[in-house]
Amino acid sequence: MSDDIRRNMALFPIGIVMKLTDLTARQIRYYEQHGLIEPTRTSGNQRLYSFNDVERLLEVKALIEKGVNIAGIRQVLANGGEGNTEAAVLSTTTERKSREMTDTQLHQMLKQQLRAGRRPGQVSLIQGELSRFFPKRGL
Repeated sequence: MSDDIRRNMALFPIGIVMKLTDLTARQIRYYEQHGLIEPTRTSGNQRLYSFNDVERLLEVKALIEKGVNIAGIRQVLANGGEGNTEAAVLSTTTERKSREMTDTQLHQMLKQQLRAGRRPGQVSLIQGELSRFFPKRGL
């Protein structure tokens, strides 16, 4: 029997996979639902996982810990795995930062609101953003 056949042989129930990967059953089913893994089903509809499925789950777990979302993980796994991990992490980080407001943009908006003469009690649209300019105190 070849090594490839052994690695694809469905042997492990979800309880064993949970212990091997430190993932919850819900997380494993979620990744299955999103097409990241495809376990074999028995005639009684029980999921059985192969060595390759366990390795894929460990890759997914590592990518999640690096901050990659499900779409990014799908892209990394489709392109062949670990070599593109850093590119996916960088693209998601860049995308997140581009959505955030820069400090200079925030300064300009605050100045505009101060010049507009806001009435007391009127809620500012960027009220929570002021906390970025004050150091956090230890509680």
